[in-house]
Amino acid sequence: MRRKIVLRATATAAAATLAAATAAPQARAADTATPVDGVWTTDGYATVLSIDHGRMTGYETTAVSCLPAFTAGATGPVGSEGRVAFTDDDGDVIRVWRDGPRGHLTIDGSVGVRGLRRTAALPARCTRPTPKDPRATFDVFWQAFAENYPFFAAKGVDWDAVRRRYRPQVTADTTGDRLAAILDEMIAPLHDAHTMLIADGRRYFHIRPGTTLPSPDYDARIKAFIAKRDTPLRDFAQGRISYADLPGGLGYLRISGFGGYTDEDTYAANAAELDRTLDAVLTPARTSGPTALRGLIIDLRVNGGGSDELGLRIASRLTGRPYTAYAKRVRNDPENPAGFTRPQPIRVRPADAPVYRGPVALLTGGSTVSAGETFTQALMDRSPRPVRIGANTQGVFSDILDRKLPNGWAFGLPDEEFLTRTGRTFDGPGIPPDIRTPVFTDAELAEGRDSAFDRAVALLSGRAVR
Repeated sequence: MRRKIVLRATATAAAATLAAATAAPQARAADTATPVDGVWTTDGYATVLSIDHGRMTGYETTAVSCLPAFTAGATGPVGSEGRVAFTDDDGDVIRVWRDGPRGHLTIDGSVGVRGLRRTAALPARCTRPTPKDPRATFDVFWQAFAENYPFFAAKGVDWDAVRRRYRPQVTADTTGDRLAAILDEMIAPLHDAHTMLIADGRRYFHIRPGTTLPSPDYDARIKAFIAKRDTPLRDFAQGRISYADLPGGLGYLRISGFGGYTDEDTYAANAAELDRTLDAVLTPARTSGPTALRGLIIDLRVNGGGSDELGLRIASRLTGRPYTAYAKRVRNDPENPAGFTRPQPIRVRPADAPVYRGPVALLTGGSTVSAGETFTQALMDRSPRPVRIGANTQGVFSDILDRKLPNGWAFGLPDEEFLTRTGRTFDGPGIPPDIRTPVFTDAELAEGRDSAFDRAVALLSGRAVR
């Protein structure tokens, strides 16, 4: 149910965030009936919501389980169209409204609207406890992937065969260490950075082979390299965004994540800080007139992801016309891996602020992850079209469907696709560059080279137009 997790990130940090998200925080209840009171089932996302007098309880469901996962309380007055905002103790805001028998839900920071349908009552399995033994834990884990994961065929993984291989290895006496090892072995071949397991304080996390996770230490190392080799940097948003004016009227914008801009780290606080940052960077002088930038380099090569909405917020400062960023859909048929909701177009609209309309060179690589990739995709149909330089992105786009296990462990998996206007998804291999160069290889770092940056400068200087 929750927004995309910020991989700001080591596997440890990402998993810790997921663990916090599944901790069922104590919510602030309004104790007043709302227009959306009742029981709702999501279209996709395998979740049932029970709303009673402004208190929401979310249940994570599979064919074999129903586990209470989170609570949230209604905050503030009922808005337009009968919208009710619910806030949990992590600060996530969930907005729900109804349209006849149907309902709708959004989560601040996550793009798109999720469908709800009215349900007469909680499913029977939600009213009785789920066994907590190793076999039940295995079954819930396997079933959640079977019903929600969209990419088994693309990854060449037979999930039924995985069950046949590993289920006999689990008994009532299987130790926690052994069970965690089994579950980890099951998802390792997916090489999917949006799958993870948190078990007894240990984190299990896998990325595409040959890539590097954008950890804080790695980010700091690369940032120092760029500041020394390429250009001094001016930091914004707690160092998550940096900017420099380059010779020849070019600009350099480095974005290491789409979140973590404030200590509060809520979507609202981050959005406000991002707006302040963009106002400081994309000034009237840099966006129009004789002093306007002749080209802009946007560096996402070490970007741990975060909020897709914040990515769209930046995209809105880079266009003078509205266009479709991508279409989003979620798997919604537990029996059919090819069953999805209707694709929902997500639009980029020019901001009511100075916007930059000139040439863009976009630097990407294997450490461009999650919302860093949806932002890359959101610029593909921008005009003029950005030139992508570097290497393929990581290949994970979906929000993370965070889940609990009966024994108290937590895990996450993707269940969405982000589609181009031709219906293509880049999950797995990632978005390829237009111009392929090395990206922070050992040889480049040792020899003080930054091929992608240099290529971008040369390209924008050669076709410099306002």
